[in-house]
Amino acid sequence: MSSDLLRDNEYKAWLTDIKSRIRNVQIKAAIKVNTELLSFYWELGADIVVRQERTSWGDGLLSQLSKDLMAEFPEMKGFSRTNLLYMRKWYLFYRDESGNVPQVVGQMGPLKFKEILQIPWGHNREIISKCKTRAEAIYYVQNTLNHNWSRSVLVHQIESGLYQREGKAVNNFTVTLPKEQSDLAKQTLKDPYIFDFLSMTKEYTERDLEKGLITHITHFLLELGAGFAFVGKQVPVQVGEKEFFIDLLFYHVRLHCYVVVELKTVDFEPEHAGKLNFYIKAVDTQLRREGDQPTIGILLCKNKDKLVAEYALSDIHKPIGVSEYQLTHSLPEELKGSLPTVEEIEAEFGGGE
Repeated sequence: MSSDLLRDNEYKAWLTDIKSRIRNVQIKAAIKVNTELLSFYWELGADIVVRQERTSWGDGLLSQLSKDLMAEFPEMKGFSRTNLLYMRKWYLFYRDESGNVPQVVGQMGPLKFKEILQIPWGHNREIISKCKTRAEAIYYVQNTLNHNWSRSVLVHQIESGLYQREGKAVNNFTVTLPKEQSDLAKQTLKDPYIFDFLSMTKEYTERDLEKGLITHITHFLLELGAGFAFVGKQVPVQVGEKEFFIDLLFYHVRLHCYVVVELKTVDFEPEHAGKLNFYIKAVDTQLRREGDQPTIGILLCKNKDKLVAEYALSDIHKPIGVSEYQLTHSLPEELKGSLPTVEEIEAEFGGGE
């Protein structure tokens, strides 16, 4: 098959054209490395699809093309057969019936082709390999641009199902917050939260959970999402003659508000929302300053009945979201050994309280 292609005049002319375009990309690359290279990858992916559809070159095309391009440009690493397959897959993933990139609308607006070209090729490969739909892919492209995700963070977010979880929590934000803040606050919440960096015994307590989250605060903040700044744990608030303690307190730099996080190791009960409402009121009264938006509460519980949660929030006038969380005892046994135990977490805090 390879020798047949080398004698094919159409293939030889096409190969000459590709080589010329690569040299042109190399000249421009000093100024716009990623965009120029990815534009070329897109065009080459389209070329491969067209040639395979209208010629009889067969399956040997990519192997021969890879061999010819690597011989001509040995300093370039992008012309393996595997990478050529990804270029083809990338083009097929996004193109519509007319061969163009469709203007699919995601959670952050319509995708523009230039956005795909602004993230690294390795990110694009992961997205088209792991995402099932264009809408999901667009979500991760736009979030990568907005939050400057590394490839490892991107892979973590895709594999944890962030697209399916974000904005899914039961909440009363629509009736308790101005629309602009309500929309952003809804996007901030997930359901469930995945705390797969923790290892807990089946009889863990709320304090165990809190300690584990604080010990691994970097992972916790990553799971919470962009914008959360940690303020403190067991934050005291004085109301009347009594002192109360907020499990976890954050400040959200995009929402410009405090966020009270209440942890529950049991299923959701209506009284949990009442207690969180009390804490929000205390923070609004004692900590909120001029320029701060209304404080938001997030209740993290083991399980919830959606209808019960909706009923519980319906007459509460403070903004609250209710989400479930998942811990690592749902992971395969062979993975748990690499994670810290409850005893190790407690040791970091000087033992139990």
